[in-house]
Amino acid sequence: MPKTIHVPAKEFYDEQNNKFINVKETTLVLEHSLISVSKWEANWKKPFLVEGALDTTEKIVDYFKCMTISPANVDPLVYLSLTSENIQDIMSYINDPMTATWFGDEKKKKPGFKGAKKPKKEILTSEVIYWQMIALQIPIEFQKWHLNRLTTLIRVCNAKNNPEKMSKKDILAQNAALNKARRAKLHSKG
Repeated sequence: MPKTIHVPAKEFYDEQNNKFINVKETTLVLEHSLISVSKWEANWKKPFLVEGALDTTEKIVDYFKCMTISPANVDPLVYLSLTSENIQDIMSYINDPMTATWFGDEKKKKPGFKGAKKPKKEILTSEVIYWQMIALQIPIEFQKWHLNRLTTLIRVCNAKNNPEKMSKKDILAQNAALNKARRAKLHSKG
């Protein structure tokens, strides 16, 4: 689901040419998708989905450019005209889960939760996500989905295709319950 942002008109002063530059009010349509991430990674040659990837204003603005699906040929000064509210709105859109799905292990990942396990440090790039889509037979059209929604779908597919195995303790408890039910049904002691 794309996000529409209204960027107000702004005036810049070009010291080199000693003149004012007016930037028109512009409406941007942005999409936080696998396509956007792929474009950004191609530009910067580094993974997007790692902490600190957007560590400079230049990288953030470039990601906003990669997210832009319309209009075509946006004046680069439009991105410098973004207000703090525009940026906050875009960042909220990027961080929105875009789904009602949640996973039971999410509490364990939060800092301070007893028994929390550190997640594996796999570097996730756009190509890895494309591979996951291919392996799970997710249609390529889903690359336009909001990235958080797509990664949730991949996680759901993985969970449904590879249900968690029961622990030895749980298997023994289940077998004991089944044996008890059979003995009761057959009126047997052994």
